Amino acid sequence: QVQLEESGGGMVQAGGSLKLSCKLTGRTFSTYTMAWFRSTPGKEREFVAAIADTGTNTHTAESLKGRFVISRDNAASTMYLQMNSLNTEDAAVYFCAAKTFGWPTSSQFDYNYWGRGTQVTVSS
Repeated sequence: QVQLEESGGGMVQAGGSLKLSCKLTGRTFSTYTMAWFRSTPGKEREFVAAIADTGTNTHTAESLKGRFVISRDNAASTMYLQMNSLNTEDAAVYFCAAKTFGWPTSSQFDYNYWGRGTQVTVSS
């Protein structure tokens, strides 16, 4: 059974950086396309970035390009999200998600497995 666990969240000052991690256990990580989404109260879950199983194809939300970078280490069964130049609008619970193979899409409904989320707080 696939299990996803996020880590790396916390509080950071505006302008700072954080790196989130998501570890997949229970199945072979390299067979899953992975993604990051984020959620804030009262708003629909928002796509952040996705990465194909081999890591060669990535897709990042247009508004986050240049600040957020998704990557993965298949040997470590872990996906990462490097977040730079954070602002208060980036504060959210960040979730990782997985689906078996396929293009790195932006719809949450394409993903079968979800982590419990990690909180990111940005102070002004």
